[in-house]
Amino acid sequence: MRFSQVGGFLRQFSSYLLAIIVGVGLTLGTFHVLPSQADPAPTVVRGEDDMTIPTPISDIIPQQESPAKAAIGSTSFVTAAVNRVGNAVVRIDTERTITRRIDPFLEDPFFRRFFGDIPQQLPTEQLRGLGSGFIIDKRGLILTNAHVVDQADKVTVRLKDGRTYEGKVKGIDEVTDLAVVKINPDQDLPVAALGSSDTVQVGDWAIAVGNPLGFDNTVTLGIVSTLKRSSAQVGIADKRLDFIQTDAAINPGNSGGPLLNERGEVIGINTAIRPDAMGIGFAIPIDKAKAIALKLQRDGKVIHPYLGVQMITLTPQLARQNNLDPNSPIQIPEVNGVLVMRVIPDSPASIAGIRRGDVIVQVDRESVTSADNLQNLVENSRLGQVLQVKVQRGNQIQVISVRTAELQDAA
Repeated sequence: MRFSQVGGFLRQFSSYLLAIIVGVGLTLGTFHVLPSQADPAPTVVRGEDDMTIPTPISDIIPQQESPAKAAIGSTSFVTAAVNRVGNAVVRIDTERTITRRIDPFLEDPFFRRFFGDIPQQLPTEQLRGLGSGFIIDKRGLILTNAHVVDQADKVTVRLKDGRTYEGKVKGIDEVTDLAVVKINPDQDLPVAALGSSDTVQVGDWAIAVGNPLGFDNTVTLGIVSTLKRSSAQVGIADKRLDFIQTDAAINPGNSGGPLLNERGEVIGINTAIRPDAMGIGFAIPIDKAKAIALKLQRDGKVIHPYLGVQMITLTPQLARQNNLDPNSPIQIPEVNGVLVMRVIPDSPASIAGIRRGDVIVQVDRESVTSADNLQNLVENSRLGQVLQVKVQRGNQIQVISVRTAELQDAA
């Protein structure tokens, strides 16, 4: 009996011992596995006030670069574009001396009898202007707006590196608001890369570079808002331009500076022509500017043919509204075309016999559907060319031969 009891006790003890060994083994295995499945604990450091400060996990685990940052890179496309053209952008300071004559009333003998002789001229006044431009030839040719340098007695060109040169105006074209200025540098200059405005689309990036309000080397970013915004729509009927419209900020001083695409190529010339424009700006397409710049460089001016009419686009709906008005002085043909609102005296149109109220519907057998359309047809004609202008006068159709003349002669 005693041996059997001892044997039973040993067997029971062995079972307990085996259970303890298995339990310890499982516990140790858990300690080895769990840390590999969990985040590492923050490292603890001791601060100046003897307080423990946990080190951020981001300092322990290497952070991966986001896909967006990797795609953009450390330098934006705006920076790259500006770096490409920035050294070719210049500041243009102008001075103009004005001498104001005395009021003719002060020269009256009766006045002079009591007050004596009055000096014939008052002291001169200096008017200063500011604009921008960019270099198009390494020998010192600069393209800018005509209104920046028009009637200036002195033109000073300042490069981005601080060098200054006296500028000479080679040519001005007020109709397209373009001018070419020449400086004489002592070495070759950086040149702006010229792109093509024909490839520009609405929504493309637009980067304006210049010196707005005297703040040199300023860059603004936007998009192309619309294309072929006519000068008539902008409110400057005396110009012959289709502008690039952008929401990149363009202010006084930006005039003449470049409008760039995302590759740093010049697609337009900024012009601050609407002081009341809020959030929109306009630029002259570079393809137009290239052709004008060549003529200004060679001839100093550009010849623009003209007819000599003031006009508006006519549609049947507009004509019908006029004709239903009992107070309307004339009845207008209800057709698509261009309505002649006024004929300039002694102009080609006046000499040829075009009248107020005529509706121009064709020029040289090409349909005319808008005022801009007619203006472009005349602009692209030759000086002295005879155009066959088809007009509707009341219920009658007439073809009138008009010989174009130079626009400057209109004054």
